[in-house]
Amino acid sequence: MRYIQLATQCVQQIESGQLALHAKMPSLRKFKQLHNVSMTTALNCYQHLESLGWLVAKAQSGYYVAQQSPLMDQSSRPSFVSFTSSITKPHLPAIYNPFVDPCPLGIARYDPGLIPIDKLQGSFRRAMKRQGNHLSHYPAPQGEPVLRESLSDHFKRIDFHFSAEDCVITHGCLDAIRSAIEIITEEGDAVAISSPCFSGLLELLGVMKRRVVEIPSVQEGIDLDQLQKQMHLGSIKAGLFCTSHMNPQGTSMTPLQKQRLVELATHYKIPIIEDDVYLELGYKKVLPLPAKHWDTEGYILWCGSISKTIAAGYRLGWCLPGRYLQAYLQQRLFANQGITSPLQLAIADFIQRGDYLNHLKKIRLHLAQQTLQFTTYLQQNLPLNSKISQPAGGFVLWIEVDNLNTFRLRKLAIEKQLDVRIGESFSTLGLYKHCFRLNIGFKISASEIELKLKQLITLVNTCSKE
Repeated sequence: MRYIQLATQCVQQIESGQLALHAKMPSLRKFKQLHNVSMTTALNCYQHLESLGWLVAKAQSGYYVAQQSPLMDQSSRPSFVSFTSSITKPHLPAIYNPFVDPCPLGIARYDPGLIPIDKLQGSFRRAMKRQGNHLSHYPAPQGEPVLRESLSDHFKRIDFHFSAEDCVITHGCLDAIRSAIEIITEEGDAVAISSPCFSGLLELLGVMKRRVVEIPSVQEGIDLDQLQKQMHLGSIKAGLFCTSHMNPQGTSMTPLQKQRLVELATHYKIPIIEDDVYLELGYKKVLPLPAKHWDTEGYILWCGSISKTIAAGYRLGWCLPGRYLQAYLQQRLFANQGITSPLQLAIADFIQRGDYLNHLKKIRLHLAQQTLQFTTYLQQNLPLNSKISQPAGGFVLWIEVDNLNTFRLRKLAIEKQLDVRIGESFSTLGLYKHCFRLNIGFKISASEIELKLKQLITLVNTCSKE
């Protein structure tokens, strides 16, 4: 939409300093003339920027550049923990209580009311008609060609090019990662991961009897010098990293970091599994490129999914296994891992008709607004000196509170049927004891969400004073 394009330009001007804090914006009539748009488009642009917190409207005066959150200050972000990497073993079972209602503050997902049910139902109807007699056939282990082609065409939009022949369709991103782990490592091998690391990946590695080497996070991504040292020592057989909008801390590797990650993998011939489930949920106009973009020798196994972008219930993902394609296909053929054809054909239709791209635009705007609203709310209600992450994509905030007793917090939260993911569940080293992760996919304005958030904040305040 034109008003969103104009709003994006305004945000870029504010971030670059071209539009100064408290500066008055052109009148709506002037803005309309400057950009040759209708008055409705101009008004929609300003109101959209106001809803995201970039502008503030003053009665009888006009629109002004708003004061941005103090969290723009680097010192107000959660700290990065420094340590020397070593081999450890993932804990089992998981720290969080699986019997607690997992919504809305725990599992990373957005309001199901935003799922485009009507569009998806239309795609499923068309898919069933097109399948015809092929419904009696078992699905191919590599996936339906039409879906692989659709994904290839879709990702060309962000300048990420790959052949449909190099893509394998899977039961979601974790399934894609599990298959990758199975073909490039064996039980007892050590896998390098970021620290903190998504608890689901730690649990998966634990179940598969792999050990881990945590690599410290830094502002640019991860400490690649420590990763290189572990590669040089031969301590690890593979790496497993989320590279864009990392869960839980929300940071992304810079393009230079991603390029160096590829160079290290190629030089030491150590495969890297790239978990890119949040790639398309960035708030900025230009989405990041995967590390796989720079991979010419095939040592990056790139994994993605629609579980976060459309709906977790579909359990559909993909992998570009690179030089490991044949081994990957053999593993899935042996495990009879073909994905149901109607689902694949429906998602292909959803992508081809442009509905997926339109849906992504809507979700990105929703998440950008949610980030601002949650950040502001938390700043006003959490204990003083609390630090809140500033993600540029994804569903979660990573929060650090001085003197917070997270084990006590977890115990009280379970008693009140609240789902909270404490910092210790994202590491094998006993780190992040003052941190917790919060899902921000649901609107605070919903009465249930605000009630649960108030309850959680009350517990956080209590557990930081004991």
